Amino acid sequence: MKKVTIGGVPEHFNLPWYLTLKNGEYKQKGINLRWKDYPGGTGAMCKALREKEIDIAIILTEGIIKDIIEGNPSKIVQTFVQSPLNWGIHVAHHSPYKTVKDLKGTKAAISRYGSGSHLMAYINAENHHWDIENDLNFEVIKDLDGAIEGLTNGSADYFMWEKFTTKPIVDQGIFRNIGNCPTPWPCFVIAVREDFIENNKEDLKTILNIINTTTADFKSIPNIDKTIANRYEQELEDVREWLNITEWSQSLIDEETVMNTQKELRALNIISEIVSYDKLTFKI
Repeated sequence: MKKVTIGGVPEHFNLPWYLTLKNGEYKQKGINLRWKDYPGGTGAMCKALREKEIDIAIILTEGIIKDIIEGNPSKIVQTFVQSPLNWGIHVAHHSPYKTVKDLKGTKAAISRYGSGSHLMAYINAENHHWDIENDLNFEVIKDLDGAIEGLTNGSADYFMWEKFTTKPIVDQGIFRNIGNCPTPWPCFVIAVREDFIENNKEDLKTILNIINTTTADFKSIPNIDKTIANRYEQELEDVREWLNITEWSQSLIDEETVMNTQKELRALNIISEIVSYDKLTFKI
């Protein structure tokens, strides 16, 4: 049986992977697909792809584009979630900051450099016409638990993370959400190491076919809202709102989107150059 390792964040977006694994759908096709959680997010997965800890990553679009340009030998083979990611902007419950404008010049908690929480701080700064050089400061906190500690003890002032993932922490009175910042592109893609693509095209096709069959009908699974609410400890009304605005994809990210994403990242000096569509993607 072919062993394949895949990584992703332990969040509701990736429930389709959990369901297909639980049903043994990959094993039925001779593939031993092993899932690995990455609470540290995209920066941690970029490192894992480079170090061959994983073969496949369900990863933020902007983060993997940046890392491929910087030498990560991987390719985007498909969009996974087509809709934007809605980043909540959070402060500690006791924080004096009331609006996003108050955060100008303060310190952002980020999981690591090159992560979504790092890159989206730039997008947020641009949205509010801040001076990128002088108004952005960072504190590396590794993951959500680190953010709770950092904001609570004051080593960082705000933290950007997917709004529905952090909603239970807001409900508990640990964080306050003072704004949102949607990505200007589809949020999650499927990235695969180039050497894995080269040697395992048929297995990769099989894996994508299985997951795409599930995501195409995901919202119509009976009681899926209750399943998500229970598994991820979320309020049912929040899950229903999230399902309403989230769209999965079964196709490769298009060239126009990739080039527009790069233009945005280049304008913010997040990437050093704009590269060709073929350098970043591979059609299976």
